[in-house]
Amino acid sequence: MTGAHRAAIVTGAGTGIGLATVKLLAGRGVGVVAIGRRPEPLDALVEEFGAERIAPLGLDITSPEAPATAVAAAIDRFGRLDYLVNNAGKGRPFPVHETTDDVLDDFLDVLLRAPFRFCREALPAMGSSSAIVNVASTFAIVGGLRGGAYSAAKAGIVGLTKHMAAQYGAQGIRSNVVAPGVTETPMTAYNWESDVFRRMNFEMTPMNRTCTAEDVAHAIVFLLSDEAGFINGQVLAVDGGWTTTKYLSEEALTAQRVGR
Repeated sequence: MTGAHRAAIVTGAGTGIGLATVKLLAGRGVGVVAIGRRPEPLDALVEEFGAERIAPLGLDITSPEAPATAVAAAIDRFGRLDYLVNNAGKGRPFPVHETTDDVLDDFLDVLLRAPFRFCREALPAMGSSSAIVNVASTFAIVGGLRGGAYSAAKAGIVGLTKHMAAQYGAQGIRSNVVAPGVTETPMTAYNWESDVFRRMNFEMTPMNRTCTAEDVAHAIVFLLSDEAGFINGQVLAVDGGWTTTKYLSEEALTAQRVGR
């Protein structure tokens, strides 16, 4: 990653994983079009890193003009576009039988259609040694309760990314997925109020802590970097081993079984 000679677009840049990713990129000298819906956190990024590093852009990513506006901002401000991070998210899904058409459309618009459209707009502006990271979820890897439209959209992101890895890899444009486990961000804060939810994560994860936004951001920035130059079409779970192990804590192993 060569700093001032690279530029990125990051969606969902005002909070959580997106904010942490922007800070890592800008700290390494990358110019970033930081997209969010609230101006305050974007203005704070400009204050911290300067207008020469941060181009704040208040956008609804589902709007028809959003992708073209974002790419134009990168070209106008930095003269190029090397990286795209589709990170903006949406939570609180329902099981399939409780998911209305409106809810389905809302999740698909934010989590699949918008990233697809951003990729479509960004690809013609990218040259060799460029990279795209789409943020999915561990619910795109394993089945989970209450996933519904969220799980469907995130699985779609994985399929989209693998297609792009094949289609555009020969042009030097790499595409990969980061699939976080449950991460401590404002969007997931409501989950941690549930004792059942906390137990499901802590007692089934070998790592004895929660995932942070910075954990995920470091994985994203690595996959964008030249150090990951031969990594293409991969799904990197950042979940402490939750999806790949059958770990149970000592408390879970010795708990009394309750009939379902």
